[in-house]
Amino acid sequence: MVEEYPRNLTELEANFTTEEACRAYLARLRWPACFRCAHCGSGKAWPVRGLWECAGCGYQTSVTAGTIFQDTRTPLPVWFRAMWWVTTRKNGASALGLQRVLGLKRYGAWTLLHKLRRAMVRPGRDLLTGRVEVDECYIGGLEEGLPGRLNWEKALIVVAAQEDGPGIGGIRMRQIVDASAASLVPFVQESVEPGSVIHTDGWLGYLPLESKGYQHEVTFLKGKKKTPSELMPRVHHVIALLKRWLMGTHQGAVSHKHLDYYLDEFTFRFNRRRSRVEANSSFVWRSRLWPSIL
Repeated sequence: MVEEYPRNLTELEANFTTEEACRAYLARLRWPACFRCAHCGSGKAWPVRGLWECAGCGYQTSVTAGTIFQDTRTPLPVWFRAMWWVTTRKNGASALGLQRVLGLKRYGAWTLLHKLRRAMVRPGRDLLTGRVEVDECYIGGLEEGLPGRLNWEKALIVVAAQEDGPGIGGIRMRQIVDASAASLVPFVQESVEPGSVIHTDGWLGYLPLESKGYQHEVTFLKGKKKTPSELMPRVHHVIALLKRWLMGTHQGAVSHKHLDYYLDEFTFRFNRRRSRVEANSSFVWRSRLWPSIL
């Protein structure tokens, strides 16, 4: 299928102004060659009240079934404008910004953005490999008076940054309830290929990694002349960028409950930072916003 991603706002409004045009686009994405029934495999169907009815078994389906558009009451042209706006913003978009641009209600813009963020995570995505730096950080700062790495009010994040020569390859991150091995080790297992080198500080929560099939390289930070950012530069650079993004784009107004969705968006954008804008945005549309179709 030839790419149809709109390169500018004029092309967007010319091609995706009506509900029918948007549904036709989704149909071309879902069935690039021809219609194919999910129940019987038939290649013939006809439209019935906004649905497609299989000529072989009579099963009816919608082009939005199994996607983030399923059961939505928001018109598809509004969805398409939101997707275009979000994917063409270098640093993403806030709910308030989307509300102003599209004339949506605040809750509508917020809900729409969260659905788009969920679609940015691909099930079964490739794991990080090679040498990977892993560390934790607090969003909002470390609370005073709490022992060790205990956290009550601030969000605790664990970050993995793959080494790519002197630079950074892919990243992964997640909010965790504490810095115990029960929280840290599963994150590493779900983010990094076994056999890789995991570079951490001396925190005891990482000790079980070698028994899980990883090579564990430890850098003790205490008593060193160099700062943690110098000893583990990649992961600390990612953490600094994350905090700057949360404070800049979202003004720090991110709750613990929904933080993982923002982390998914940041990860998605960071891992595709070297892509061309058109390729990056098209990839969002085709490979993320309709994962169940493609």
